[in-house]
Amino acid sequence: MVKSNFVYKNFNIKQRHKNSIILIGNFDGVHIGHRKLFELAKKYKKKFKLKIGVLTFEPMPKMFFNKKIKNFRISNLDQKYQLLKKLSVDFIINKKFDKRFSKIKSLDFIKNVIHKKLKAKFVFVSNNFKYGNKREGNVSQLINFEKKYDYKIIKSEPKKIKKKVISSSLIRNFLRKGNLEKANKYLKRNWSIIGKVEKGRKLGKKIGFPTCNLDIKEYVLATPGVYAVKAARQNSNTWIKGIANLGYRPTFNQKKLLLEVHLFNFSGNLYNKYLTVEFLKFIRKEKKFKNVEQLKKQIKSDLLIAKKA
Repeated sequence: MVKSNFVYKNFNIKQRHKNSIILIGNFDGVHIGHRKLFELAKKYKKKFKLKIGVLTFEPMPKMFFNKKIKNFRISNLDQKYQLLKKLSVDFIINKKFDKRFSKIKSLDFIKNVIHKKLKAKFVFVSNNFKYGNKREGNVSQLINFEKKYDYKIIKSEPKKIKKKVISSSLIRNFLRKGNLEKANKYLKRNWSIIGKVEKGRKLGKKIGFPTCNLDIKEYVLATPGVYAVKAARQNSNTWIKGIANLGYRPTFNQKKLLLEVHLFNFSGNLYNKYLTVEFLKFIRKEKKFKNVEQLKKQIKSDLLIAKKA
């Protein structure tokens, strides 16, 4: 867990954090495109002897405006904090995105937030950054008010691979299509889910493969199927390899989306414990089997692949 003095819930930041470099965005997944921006910010930090702060929003504005969006996040909030901390970030402002804040005029955002509250010296944004009521504000407007409000806008060219812009949307699509290899490459780490182990119907145990059941909450729904994984308890560096099924378990006519993790060479009670599950390899799509015996036969085959991952 990240210490509370690292994260602000409003714009009333301490004096030592004013006159800083501020990066604004969702930074979902903190992927290699984001990292390019942070590498540039680190150069400014060193040159101008300034601190780096991140202004981000909760819930993500897209999820606030469209309540139908459920499975969307690449990382949960705590993961985002941990990843940002590793990138030399000195503090985070996690502003609650509500109806009142969504109606702030773009000029008021510049004048009252960037200038008066934060006294930002450098503001790092993406080229397509929009802000303010009905997304009326854009990067051109921010640049127009640089001199008046004593800040400098820094736009980093987006990172591209084979002419494709690396974005959170692109990575979500890779996960949804089962292209875990590409998603992990662009995240520069294994995609992972943190979840609380819940009591299930013990269907796995009945067929000889006991599992930990995790609700994936708001995480993006990767292709339902079988994955090679490794898992660790919260605040532990001991990883145990395993195999996981993400989906609806059609053989048992289940309706609830669940992540079921079977850990190799493990015995113990993990109920109500938090597990971090890292996805190493996509093995196959979820499918319905005629009977349990067919399913058991397939699981044995899947296990051989998972153990080599």
